Amino acid sequence: MTIIAHERFQGTAGEFEYESDRTTPERTGAATITMRALEKSFGGNRVLRGINLHIPAGQFVAVIGKSGCGKSTLLRILMGLDEPTSGELHFENADGADAQGNARIVFQEPRLLPWLSVAQNVAVGLGDGVDKGVALGEAEAVLAEMQLVEKANEWPARLSGGQRQRVALARALVSKPGVLALDEPLGALDALTRISMQELLNRVWRELGFTAVLVTHDVSEAVHLADRVIVLEEGRIALDLAIPYPHPRRHGNPALAEIEGRLLAAILGTETAR
Repeated sequence: MTIIAHERFQGTAGEFEYESDRTTPERTGAATITMRALEKSFGGNRVLRGINLHIPAGQFVAVIGKSGCGKSTLLRILMGLDEPTSGELHFENADGADAQGNARIVFQEPRLLPWLSVAQNVAVGLGDGVDKGVALGEAEAVLAEMQLVEKANEWPARLSGGQRQRVALARALVSKPGVLALDEPLGALDALTRISMQELLNRVWRELGFTAVLVTHDVSEAVHLADRVIVLEEGRIALDLAIPYPHPRRHGNPALAEIEGRLLAAILGTETAR
């Protein structure tokens, strides 16, 4: 499939024209991510093939594609959990300083520590060397953002699945990361809880201004949350599509459904590149 580096999308009547190579306003604390000729092989299997991708500070990017296309491998490399075989990966703050150490990840499973309270689990995200009282105060502040401050002293086992995932998100955000990676964090939730979590994630991203990279199998989720959607096919970028509508986005918008259809066609191989 042809790699499409820049995509112009013409909206329906009443919408505006948008170009994916527009400049996203930088947000304080957010990091810029640049990948150049990134490759990853396991033995003779090339999982990532020449990935070139620039993500401006504060942008929300979703990565979608069939199982085995390289999505999770890309995210693992992004988070330093794996090394590329070749190529370059750079994180930069607004002043040009390296920002890789200020990246956090949320997984599909909350991975909370059952012997710690909700607030203590969130405080773990601050690492060592922080005064206990200060850490718990910061944990409660971010729990308030998650609408969970009343659960601060509860045990994780007493929470619902959606609440546990909000705690995991709070743990990732308490350190005010420049980059937040999301590895299908809503995949195990029921449909209504998932929509509620999408709205919460969109709100905290708009309020806190971090750069976000989401891996998901849910095309609708990608379109509702992201500024850009990247389609991977056999380890290559097959489509880089900007979503031309402001946040927050309404579920049921027919214009978004049209974009979802195009992305599904690209994943299934029925789209003709243009």
